[in-house]
Amino acid sequence: MRGKLKVNEKRLKEVNDFLIKSNQPIIDNILNVIKKYGTPEEINKKAKENMKLETKLKKLKDMKSPYLEGINWLIEQKEKNAFVSVEDYRKNILGSKYKLSNFNQDYQVTLELSALQYFPWLLEQVKQVIAKKELLPARFIRVRMMKEQEADQGDIIAVSAAMDILGATWVETLDTKGTDGSNVHLGGPDTITGYFGGVGQPNDYPLKWLDEYLYYYTNFGVKQVLNVNPGTIMIAYLVHKMGVDMEFKISVFMGNDNPYSILGTLMFAKMFAREDGSTPLVGFNFSNSINNENIELSATVRKEFGFEDLVRFEHHITETYKSIVRQPYDRTEELCQVAKKVRNIAAKHEGALPQVDSKREHPSDILDYFITKKDVESKGLMKHLLQNYLDKHDAVNNTAKRLTENNIPVLGAWNVHR
Repeated sequence: MRGKLKVNEKRLKEVNDFLIKSNQPIIDNILNVIKKYGTPEEINKKAKENMKLETKLKKLKDMKSPYLEGINWLIEQKEKNAFVSVEDYRKNILGSKYKLSNFNQDYQVTLELSALQYFPWLLEQVKQVIAKKELLPARFIRVRMMKEQEADQGDIIAVSAAMDILGATWVETLDTKGTDGSNVHLGGPDTITGYFGGVGQPNDYPLKWLDEYLYYYTNFGVKQVLNVNPGTIMIAYLVHKMGVDMEFKISVFMGNDNPYSILGTLMFAKMFAREDGSTPLVGFNFSNSINNENIELSATVRKEFGFEDLVRFEHHITETYKSIVRQPYDRTEELCQVAKKVRNIAAKHEGALPQVDSKREHPSDILDYFITKKDVESKGLMKHLLQNYLDKHDAVNNTAKRLTENNIPVLGAWNVHR
């Protein structure tokens, strides 16, 4: 029976014939979007120029952005080594046990935080990190509306520059994510069940998503974005194979909650990898219901396909207190067990520890991600949302502490935690 599973080479040829066939509208439409921005080589060249820190700093200076002062402050803190080193952090946590500790770097866990909505929040976070000798995450997720942050005095550029300075990866969430009226039959929370069959990128939205990606890639050097739909995932594979050096991570909303769905995800990544084996898929979130046993099983698939170092497992350790999971939700102790066995995991923190969030006047809420800055300020929510963000940071450091106590190395912002 196992032998019957082998994919027939004739079937593979049929797929290849479809993909390279001339006058194939599904592929032609992708090519037409790419042509708006040039050849893949021209597109990558523009993006690389806008990825340079000096380019970002010049843009902020030319637009007289108030955020440039904060960027200069971050550079100053980095240059004077204001951040705790990895060794000193471990000593602070372990005390006399440090001399007996043994950290296997092969099982280093990436500290991750979501969502960094506004640049000033990062400055408040860094101040706390320095004062308390904490760790700053090495990975940040953003869900703020792209056009809004682009128009906000260079917020999109300031965050990007800060990531370069501190040493962190970050992910942007494009506006064509399906909450902008893409499905004319769906509205707000009162029609939420209508999204269960998909995440709202119907018809020509994958092409709009690609267009939006190429705009921010070429103009702002935004390389890594969130991906929530099979159509946009497929387009990303194809466009990367054509030569555009894009990257994406797959959202929790895709529902990778068992080894078979993960087999499908990684199988597509393998099929459409470039000749050098590279893939635009840099990571994906498990569904919240995944357990350790099945994370381990999924890791065997990832290793067999040669993706152990290329594709990160991003595991939700905490979630927003409202609107996404049943609380209390805290996977810290489970992480301490699975991280000893599975490589290349990110510990993602979307909410505070439940016992903290439950006592807040305004607990963290996933729906807050979709409120405009204008509404946040007019409703007096900014102080509450900043508190939620700093609570999530505290959850990150709780995880870092527990992992360190278990002799599991953690990755914070690598340019400052040396």
